Amino acid sequence: MDKQDQHIASVYDRDLEGIQAAIMKMGGKVEQAIHDAARALVKRDLELAETVRLRDKDIDQLDSEINEDVVRVIALRAPMGSDLRTVISVMKVSANLERVGDYAKNMAKRTMILADASPVEGTELALQRMTKEVENMLQQALDAYIRRDADLAQTVREMDEEVDQMYNALFREFLTHMMEDPRNISVCMHMHFMAKNIERMGDHVTSIAEQVIFLTTGEMPEDERPKADNTSTEGTLS
Repeated sequence: MDKQDQHIASVYDRDLEGIQAAIMKMGGKVEQAIHDAARALVKRDLELAETVRLRDKDIDQLDSEINEDVVRVIALRAPMGSDLRTVISVMKVSANLERVGDYAKNMAKRTMILADASPVEGTELALQRMTKEVENMLQQALDAYIRRDADLAQTVREMDEEVDQMYNALFREFLTHMMEDPRNISVCMHMHFMAKNIERMGDHVTSIAEQVIFLTTGEMPEDERPKADNTSTEGTLS
């Protein structure tokens, strides 16, 4: 490789490093949003909920910048093989992180709606535990991405089943509370939408894990995702 080719390769490597650093920065902001959204709910902290809502703009901005950088790299460098997989996976990871951030923002919005409502016993802490599980999934998915660890990514895929089971249990709990006391209906509906948002976060984190597997092996997982959401057969709440 002559000096010019070495220079081009060096510039390209720096471009990729910069993009992947932005992904990790975005991932950190999304982790914080998940954590803060759950804390705002349990503590009825409206200021923190508003902070989560406003900070989502920073996550969206990072997503836009990452997409622009990826398009520029593709246009200027015409990557192939594993390099092309890298830039494609970056776009998809970024898109999934952006959606998780949106769900955290939605949780914060509903927390503000519930500010003056009486809590339904046990449900808020259950939502926080479910959120913590997704936060843990995201931490491990980002770790797998940095380490290019397909085994860890597969573990994250399997963890999503636990999130689904937690959602199923909450779904049944909400139905019970609403049937026992109609005054719980409004609060439980909002709480259910939060639970569904968290369950969807888990799905998007699973998609990130699958991108890690694609990045490291060149193939998407062939087996179906482990899913345990059976609420569609248990009732009409949706």
